[in-house]
Amino acid sequence: MNYKQFYETSKEQAKERFVLVEERIAEIAKAPEVKVPFADYFKKTAEFLELLSSVYRKVENGDLANAELQQLEQQNKALYADILPENYETSYANPEYAVKTLGEEFGLLLNNVAVQIRSKIGKAFRGDLLQLTIAMELFVEIYNCFEGEEAPEKKEIQQDIYWYFHDYSEIFYEESLRRLLDSREDFETDIVMNSDLNDLRYLYCYGEHIGENEKKIAAFLNKMPEEQIQAMADTYTEGYRIGFETTGKDLSKKETVEIRYPIGFERMVRAAVCNFEKMKLKPTMRVSSVSPNKQYDYDQRENRAVYLDKAYVERCLEVRKTYLEEVKKMAAGFAGPAVIEVFGEEPFSPVSKKEAPKYNEKQQQLEVYERNMAGQMLNQYIKGEERSFTIIAYPIPAIGEKFEEIFSETVKINTLDYMLYRGIQQKIIDVLDTADKVHITGKGANKTDLYVNIWKLKDATKETAFENCVADVNIPVGEVFTSPVLEGTEGKLFVSQVYLNELNYRNLEIDFKDGMIADYTCTNFTDEAENKKYIKDNVLMHHETLPMGEFAIGTNTTAYRMARDYDIADKLPILIAEKTGPHFAVGDTCYSHEEDNVSYNPDGKAIVARENVFSAKRKTDIEKAYFNCHTDITIPYDELDKITAIRRDGSTVDIISDGRFVLEGTEELNLPLEP
Repeated sequence: MNYKQFYETSKEQAKERFVLVEERIAEIAKAPEVKVPFADYFKKTAEFLELLSSVYRKVENGDLANAELQQLEQQNKALYADILPENYETSYANPEYAVKTLGEEFGLLLNNVAVQIRSKIGKAFRGDLLQLTIAMELFVEIYNCFEGEEAPEKKEIQQDIYWYFHDYSEIFYEESLRRLLDSREDFETDIVMNSDLNDLRYLYCYGEHIGENEKKIAAFLNKMPEEQIQAMADTYTEGYRIGFETTGKDLSKKETVEIRYPIGFERMVRAAVCNFEKMKLKPTMRVSSVSPNKQYDYDQRENRAVYLDKAYVERCLEVRKTYLEEVKKMAAGFAGPAVIEVFGEEPFSPVSKKEAPKYNEKQQQLEVYERNMAGQMLNQYIKGEERSFTIIAYPIPAIGEKFEEIFSETVKINTLDYMLYRGIQQKIIDVLDTADKVHITGKGANKTDLYVNIWKLKDATKETAFENCVADVNIPVGEVFTSPVLEGTEGKLFVSQVYLNELNYRNLEIDFKDGMIADYTCTNFTDEAENKKYIKDNVLMHHETLPMGEFAIGTNTTAYRMARDYDIADKLPILIAEKTGPHFAVGDTCYSHEEDNVSYNPDGKAIVARENVFSAKRKTDIEKAYFNCHTDITIPYDELDKITAIRRDGSTVDIISDGRFVLEGTEELNLPLEP
């Protein structure tokens, strides 16, 4: 069975409906019979749906597979043209333009429909006729409301959109979960394993936006000797395997691994699939490409505000539960994700648009509730104590002229001698385990002044509060971390610039009281209210506050040196950046849903600092135990003054002073920091 067979039944059900709605859309595209200003919207959106229909038919009859490269490039450009930065200001997918042109009453609703239709590009390439058809039917249903002399009631349009998402939620969520869990849903696997990867036409089979980065990285990897590709794949898959081994989890019980990768990395992914097969793991896959317009993504981050309510959320949770119950054996065999990230784009600072869809307070609470319940549900069927992950990152050509040099340096960083780091990091842990608190201060303009309360050991000969993290699940090597004791953890965290979840923050400042965020600000916007909303929406994830879930000391000074030498510190992903200084995560601990699965450092000591006062509630009130988010914030060495361990008797030991490692046995970490 392959992915096409999943769509055969629904395709038969949708065929007649598709033909009828396709004819109707052709009529609308030719001459929409609605009043100004709506005629242009319906005409352009209908023309876009005709393009999607054309793509679907080309896929079905084999024309797409035989198309010339230039034709595929033109088609891809046509599919994404209206959201490219040069066209976005006059696109109906832009909420600002939609509201300005179509009016406040209907602009945001019609923008939502346009965005929903854009989300079906990938469905046309997969041959998912049902999803394409129901989106087309929604468009026609909305169009019909605008025919005639009188404009429709706003509530009528809202209801059409609401019931579309409510009634078809089963289709949407089942497909999403199937793609996560079922290796027979092999659309991406078929491209990776069966395409001629030297023929870059394969890039256009996904339906994702293909820009210069995707084309150049694919061509670059194609030039690499096979042994280098295999070495990259080995680092990636061995990290995954070792993650299970070091935590005492049984990989032999697992059947599938989710491979998440950027388009252009197919050669490496193909080698990785073969490696995973030797572990008796079949892949599910999730692809990504560099966003054609991050402002578009930011504008639409809360587009469910148009229809989100309690009944809809409960319906979605019910659908998830029903499907997971049906495939619970398959879910139990899911081993977790193996992720390849990329970095190198210019840091993105969004424009905050008053017209963009935004959750109200009740919807923010629903969003948090839904994320919490969905997370618990997944953990019920894919147990946290039985799964693992790995993540690795590489630069893309957007990083600049020295891309190939930076790529080579990144490969080296990803394969540093973990035994060397393990030994040095153990010396740091030995001191930190004697600490009552750790004091972290910034220097110069950095205002950090923070005390972190450390877990108290009952038996220091058998227990440790810090994990000695080498290159397994989090590649590259280089950190020691703990779950802080919240009570007594307080002070100010500051960083002049940091890139979190693909968004840039300037002069980010967070105050903690008893381990909880008490206040926060940044300088991205002139309006302080906008700064606070930016952080609440994208760091606190709509929570009123979050705990400090992790305190860590990064030791990968080689990565820091690379960032400094090539002036790319602002472009590093958090995966690497968190290893280049102390970092603090807000949200859940690193042991979320795994608190009772004891793991050990290489010295044999059990890691006991695995929970805080929130995750301790997991057995009595699980809804209050987790926040379902975890964001790392790093202070770079050049903004760091001291990290000092403070013992119960008041004596102190410096780990770092003036941004340099001063603890005996750690001096080698300073070599990359020297001029």
